Amino acid sequence: MRQRCFAVGGNVGRCRTMASAGYTLVEMLVVLTIISLILGLVGPRVLAYLGSSRVKAARLQIENFGSALDLFFLDTGRYPSATEGLDALVQRPTGADVWNGPYVKGGRVPLDPWGHPYQYKATVDHTPPYEIVSLGSDGREGGTGTAADISNVER
Repeated sequence: MRQRCFAVGGNVGRCRTMASAGYTLVEMLVVLTIISLILGLVGPRVLAYLGSSRVKAARLQIENFGSALDLFFLDTGRYPSATEGLDALVQRPTGADVWNGPYVKGGRVPLDPWGHPYQYKATVDHTPPYEIVSLGSDGREGGTGTAADISNVER
C-alpha cells in the first residue's frame, strides 16, 4: 500500500493510503496458464467436431446431387455422361431436347467442404448408374478419417 500526502490549506501532513491498481505479473501468468489448460483440453474436441461436420456436409451435398440427377433423368431420359459430368446440372448439354435446369441452386456446381471439385463417374454396374465422390480433406483418392473418400455408392 502506498501513502499519498497532500497539502490542505498550506498545511502538509494529511496522508491517505491508496490501494495499488492493476494486476501483478504473477496474477496474469496464472490466468494465462488456466486459459491455456482449458484450450488444451477443449481444442482437440472442437477440431474433431469440425472435421466430422465437414464429412456430414459432403454427404448431404452428394445426396442433393443425387436428387438433382434424378430430376435431370426425368426431364432428359438419361443421366449425364462422364464427359458432361455435374456441369450438365447447370448448363444444357448438347443434344438434350428437354432440359428444365439449372437443377442446382445458385446455378453453379458447388465445391466440396474442403474446396475441391466433386468427381462424377457414369457407371453401369450398380444402382444408381452414377457415382459422386468427394476426395476428402487431402484431395486425393483413398485416405482415412477426414481424408477418406466420400461417395454415394457403398464400397
